Amino acid sequence: MLGLAMFAAAIGLLLIGFPVAFSLGGTAVLFTLIGSDLTSVLWGIDLPWAHEFALARLNILPQRIFGTIMDNYTLVAVPFFVFMGVMLEKSGLAEELLETMGMLFGTLRGGLAISVVAVGALLAASTGVVGASVVTMGVLALPVMLKYGYSKQLATGVVASSGTLGQIIPPSIVLVILGDQIGVSVGDLFLGAIVPGVVLAGLFMVWVIFVAIRRPNDAPALPPEARTLHGWPLGLAVLKNLVPPLLLILLVLGTIFAGIATPTEAGAMGAIGAMALAAANRRLSYANLQSTMAQTVTLTSMVFVILMGATAFGMVFTALHGDRVVQEFLLNLPGGSYGFLFFTMLVIFLLGFFIDFIEITFVVVPLLAPIALAFFGPDMMVWFGVLVAMNLQSSFLTPPFGFSLFYLKGVAPPSVKTAHIYQGIIPFVIIQVGMVLLLALAPGLVTWLPGLAK
Repeated sequence: MLGLAMFAAAIGLLLIGFPVAFSLGGTAVLFTLIGSDLTSVLWGIDLPWAHEFALARLNILPQRIFGTIMDNYTLVAVPFFVFMGVMLEKSGLAEELLETMGMLFGTLRGGLAISVVAVGALLAASTGVVGASVVTMGVLALPVMLKYGYSKQLATGVVASSGTLGQIIPPSIVLVILGDQIGVSVGDLFLGAIVPGVVLAGLFMVWVIFVAIRRPNDAPALPPEARTLHGWPLGLAVLKNLVPPLLLILLVLGTIFAGIATPTEAGAMGAIGAMALAAANRRLSYANLQSTMAQTVTLTSMVFVILMGATAFGMVFTALHGDRVVQEFLLNLPGGSYGFLFFTMLVIFLLGFFIDFIEITFVVVPLLAPIALAFFGPDMMVWFGVLVAMNLQSSFLTPPFGFSLFYLKGVAPPSVKTAHIYQGIIPFVIIQVGMVLLLALAPGLVTWLPGLAK
């Protein structure tokens, strides 16, 4: 009962907006004191659990945190990928890509929105940082789409959803963290996520085409005066702006898939490659480098401080046998493995309305991983990890705490209201839920590439 009360207290603190790291770490310390022999010493009450759960357990906590963070080679990839994403944001890559891709698809109804999805997928494969992608495209693409007559709902929905593709298309920071938490190879997770990520981007484009056919006024073609390049000049411009990010993707993912480099080493090469692209675009200045490093330190510190709190929480929660209660409940759900999968996907989706993907990954996923291993076996853990990542991607889009919605509202023109953004993301959230169902029914979409590589 103490374990369940501890979990409820942590979730309650998170829902009222208390800082995540301190919600988890503070709850761990509080329930250590409640459940320890200190209660017996101070109040003279002989509690049945106090002898088993001694206060001395706290002595192990610094060693556990040090082992989880400082000795973890996999997590070193996180600051490298963050640095790569932030540096590419400052290199002007997205601006040039959007301009040329917009001209390429501009003759089609909905062509500009299709180009935004395509650029979002390329940025996802180049950066893996959702915030950078959403802000960049919100600043560059949203005003242009509104200028040429796109509906506010479709324009905001396309920008917000395509920016979140960095959550599932490798190299994704969430896949690095998930690989560490469920104990599978990050390289296999990257391989397994490629096909689902590309299919999801394709479904976004299909929705745009459907809207353009059903409601042509919501997604008009670009007027002739907006298409300044034609023929060979347009083709050369597309090649010029597509080749650099594709080379960077090949450098990062190709070396991982070929077994030449670990994800951490590939992240380091990606960071150097991002600096090279910024230098090629004449954007590699001391000010940009300093700003990129500052943002990298801030984002990385946030992740690791939350990890420290989650480590403390997980250790105390396990000592209070909370994990055993959760496992017995999930293992005895009706429907066996299907019941477990449905329940866990539903819980993760609902938690995504209120809690960030990092908290869900650090708190909920470690409880689910052993049960998933018992149900599906080690060969299917990559599939389970990609399924969770696809589900977590919705947390960026679901109100009231979807981070992509905040990012977009912060850079959107004053004429775009919050209601427009909320209405615009509804069909894209439905598409993502449908994608989770598709992956659950067709695991081969995830396991095909890792199996082929082996």
